[in-house]
Amino acid sequence: QVQLVESGGGLVQPGGSLRLSCTPSGSIFSFNDMGWYRQAPGKQRELVVTITSGGRTNYADSVKGRFTISRDTAKNTVYLQMNSLKPEDTAVYYCNGDRFDTKLGATIDYWGQGTQVTVSS
Repeated sequence: QVQLVESGGGLVQPGGSLRLSCTPSGSIFSFNDMGWYRQAPGKQRELVVTITSGGRTNYADSVKGRFTISRDTAKNTVYLQMNSLKPEDTAVYYCNGDRFDTKLGATIDYWGQGTQVTVSS
């Protein structure tokens, strides 16, 4: 069973920074796109940023210029560097990755368990 293990959430003051990490149980090379989504209380889950296997990124307008996604293939980890955090960034952040399952003949979406990010003074 493929797992995505996240870490790095916590409580930070407005204007502060956090770095989230996501490590899949399999090789990062087996994934097509990977990314981060978030869900605030009472709201739907929304895209934060995705990165393709070729390194192309797609950021939500609300985080452009503040958040940066990166892939470290040597550490088999995807990172989300979050700077200039705002209270409205408070949410549970989920790592996502999709890859083709040869047995099923289909692309499967995988999700991490989520990590809480709280921005508050």
